[in-house]
This record gives sequence, structure tokens and C-alpha cells, in this order.
Amino acid sequence: MRPGGRLAAAIEVLEDIERRHRPAADALKDWGLSHRFAGSGDRAAIGNIVYDALRRRRSAGWMLDGDDARAIALGALLLEAGMTPEALDATLAGDRFAPETLSDAERAAFLSRDLAEAPPAIAADVPDWCVPLMERMFGEEWPQEGRGLARRPPLDMRVNTLLATRGQVLAELHGTGAAPCHLASEGLRIAPIAGAGRHPNVQAEPAFQKGWFEIQDEGSQLAALLAGAVAGEQVLDYCAGAGGKTLALAAAMENTGQIVAHDSEKQRLAPIFDRLRRAGTRNVQVQASAQGLNDLAGRMDLVLIDAPCTGSGTWRRRPDAKWRLSPRQLEVRQREQADILAAAARFVRPGGRLAYVTCSVFAEENGAQVVAFRAAHPEFRPVDHMARWHERVPKGADAVRIDSTGGLCLTPARSGTDGFYFCLLGRS
Repeated sequence: MRPGGRLAAAIEVLEDIERRHRPAADALKDWGLSHRFAGSGDRAAIGNIVYDALRRRRSAGWMLDGDDARAIALGALLLEAGMTPEALDATLAGDRFAPETLSDAERAAFLSRDLAEAPPAIAADVPDWCVPLMERMFGEEWPQEGRGLARRPPLDMRVNTLLATRGQVLAELHGTGAAPCHLASEGLRIAPIAGAGRHPNVQAEPAFQKGWFEIQDEGSQLAALLAGAVAGEQVLDYCAGAGGKTLALAAAMENTGQIVAHDSEKQRLAPIFDRLRRAGTRNVQVQASAQGLNDLAGRMDLVLIDAPCTGSGTWRRRPDAKWRLSPRQLEVRQREQADILAAAARFVRPGGRLAYVTCSVFAEENGAQVVAFRAAHPEFRPVDHMARWHERVPKGADAVRIDSTGGLCLTPARSGTDGFYFCLLGRS
């Protein structure tokens, strides 16, 4: 496909997402199934335009004075590729599958506007109702944090130290662009894709099939590292989901002690079994039933809660979720988080630890939850998070924000990771 055809396809997918209120991944998959002539390179380029348009929906639309699929697709292409209107028109001209070239009004709008002069919420690509939430979390730096959440993400991996070293995995991934992460001790990163390119399919690599590494954002790796599971401990991963942090904890514990991986929804747990087998873990027991946890009350050295949340910290990877999110959904998540904290606390033994983690950048889901929990459970107190950070992440002195409630926050703008909140509470 020529660039014009790819752009037209991206506009078609964006219209489908808007009309049917469906995830971008589903719309792209369906488009590919119904247009089998499109090669993998075409599908990757179309996906790049779609995701760029969703990440930068407000700024791209503002630059062309529109908010429909055409405006955000063309605007995102102009902004991300650094193209001039003349260059874009030349790309589209003569291609019968391309959308219409820029109108006089679109060209005039783009040439007369500067994002530096746009309203902060537009330049930061944040929904208006989320601005007060971002301000409460980040103060005057919130526009910078919003822009960080609107950039293309890298591809991060965690080396499985039960089976390989980082050097071994790097050798296996030679030619993919993989390099050591800056913060996570066992992390590898492939930089964000440029232009119409795509990340290599690392899951097709023999090293992945052998269980030498897992795909996991560096921030998620750091949350598991900061939780501090050690060999021989008894650990409960209370919201284990597909098992990313469970696997990281198992490696940190050197396959000793015991990890109980639990999730209230069996469907979320389904992928964990293949991942555990591939990773060579022997100290993980999967428990889907809440009743099956009763015997663990008051016995766990560490309880990890990777709480269900709005996912605002993952907007780089799932930008469509940013525009579907509502205040009502935030309220529902807050109630779920409070209930989960109260339910999980009973499993922590005296002297044990409770780690609360979200992939949200909203204080309402993070520090505010910890404050409310501690009011009802005064036997839990935060550790010294700054000291813990410097001990476990010695290269990251300026890469973290310490929350006023004692926890810490990672963000794309400051840490280069997805947005994560982490708080470790010790039980007296």
C-alpha cells in the first residue's frame, strides 16, 4: 500500500472506533481480517497512525481545527512525522486510494497555530475532566506529565534470572535494538518506534520460547523489585492477573518459598499457567477461589496488591482508554480498591509487608487510598520509600516522585516508564 492508502485506512479504523465505541486493538484486527491484501508492514503503519491520532487526539485536532477522524489522523501525521502541509499534499497527490489533500481551511489552521500557545489541556492531550486530577498529583508539572503520556512507548522486557542472564538474552536479541534498561536491574528496552516502523516480534525469538525473558514494562519490574520478596518467604499476589509480577517475584525468590497467585476473575488468570511453565517456576501455586485463601490469614511475609485501576498510567500503550474513561468509572475503581485493601490486609503477618500498586497517575486511586486504609488500620505504616528507592534503584536518584502520603510515583516524563504508584506498608 502507498502512504495515502495507509492514511485512508487509518481514518476508516478511527471512524469505526468512534462509531462503535470499541477498543483500538479490536478495530485494527477486524480491519486486517477484512483487508487481507495488506501486508504486515502496511498494518503496522496503519496502526501507528491510529495510535498516534488517539494519543494526540486533542492537539492533532486543534492544529487542523477539527475533531473528526480525518482531522486527528492528518494532524497526528503532520506532528509526529514533522511533515509540512506541502509534503503531506505531495504524498497524497495522484493516489486514488488516498484521502483528499488538505483543504485551504485545514492548511491555514495548521500554519497559523503553535502548540506552545494552545490551552494546556489541549497541548497535554488530556480530557478536561482529568485536568484537576493531574493538577492534584503533579502540581504545575501536570502538562509535562500529560505530554509524556501522549508519546510513543518503548518495548520493555524482563530477563528471567531463573534461566538466563541479561548478557545471554542481549546476545540472543542481537540486531533487535535491545539494550539494558536504565533503572530496572534485569530490564531490557527497545526504543520507541520511529515513523512507519514497528517493533520486532520478540515473542517469536527462541529465547522467549525458552522462557529467558518476559515482556514487562520497566515500571512494573520496579514495583516488583521494590516489594522486596526474598528467598524462602511466603508471598500472596492478591490481584495476579496474567502473572507478570508473580513471575518477577518468583525469580527474585530464586524459586524458593511459596507464592500464591490469586485473582477474583478466573479469566484474567488464564494466561498465567503457560507463562509459569515457560519460565520454569516451581514455587507458585495458583488459587482462583477466595475461600482457598482462608488458611493464609496472618501468615504472609508479603502481600502484593496490583489493584484494578483506571489505567491512566498506561495511556501511551492504550490511548483509546483515555477518551473512554469517565468520572463514574473512576468512582467504581476507588470502591474496588478500598475493598481489596481491606480484604488483603488480613493475610499479612505481624512484621510483614503490604505492597499497594496501581498503574494510575491519579492521587484518588493512590495516596488517597493509602490514607483512608491507614485510618482504619493504624497497625500499617509506610516504609521510608526514598531510602528504599536509593537502595534498590541506585541509578534513579531523580527518576521518581515521592508522594506526600509516603509512596512513590513513576511516570513517562520523569522515569521513562509507564505511570505507576507504589506504596509499601509494614505491619507492626
